[in-house]
Amino acid sequence: MNGTSFPHAGEMRLEARNLMIRRGYRLLFEGLDLDLAAGEVLQLTGPNGSGKSTLMRILAGFSQADAGTIRWPGLEEDDEPANALHYHGHREGLREALTPAENLAFAAGLLGGDAGSIPDALDALDVGPLADLPVQVLSAGQRRRVALARLLVAPRPVWLLDEPLAALDTAGQALVGRLLAEHAAAGGMAIVATHQPLGIDVRHLALGGIPS
Repeated sequence: MNGTSFPHAGEMRLEARNLMIRRGYRLLFEGLDLDLAAGEVLQLTGPNGSGKSTLMRILAGFSQADAGTIRWPGLEEDDEPANALHYHGHREGLREALTPAENLAFAAGLLGGDAGSIPDALDALDVGPLADLPVQVLSAGQRRRVALARLLVAPRPVWLLDEPLAALDTAGQALVGRLLAEHAAAGGMAIVATHQPLGIDVRHLALGGIPS
């Protein structure tokens, strides 16, 4: 499904050291070290309130840890980490009045992707026949698949996926697992926050925290 390769990704790593994160007066975690190399998929688990989404947003550069450092060795000196990664959060970020094809065209323009790859990306997520329907008529699972198609329209070596299996049926969940396997085989890396099995070989990191 994904023929992309990342020729320089083998030199790229994620190195997070001694991270500490607080939410208000509550300590979510401290002293957290995290390493990720090309070809690896890390599954992030932990109860509600343990800081999974917060950690993902910090790695994406949307916010800062209260302590610790994050480095991306191997990244070109003049390139920002944000330009090398995809962050997929809880919300799909789709414009409901637009079609899947139009939403992906907007994403391709914004992220420096290839609009010509949109049909193949939608087919890879098994939503090709929905390309010209308004997003507002799609089911939650269909919207999730369209949103995930952005990963293929604008290929980037690092995927940060926060609950990507939400709203997907069994077939959709298996599809995400295959996409992750192909991404890793191409030299990419991914961190996936989910308690659901991905069906592929992954490393695991469990955060503690207090359920909320």
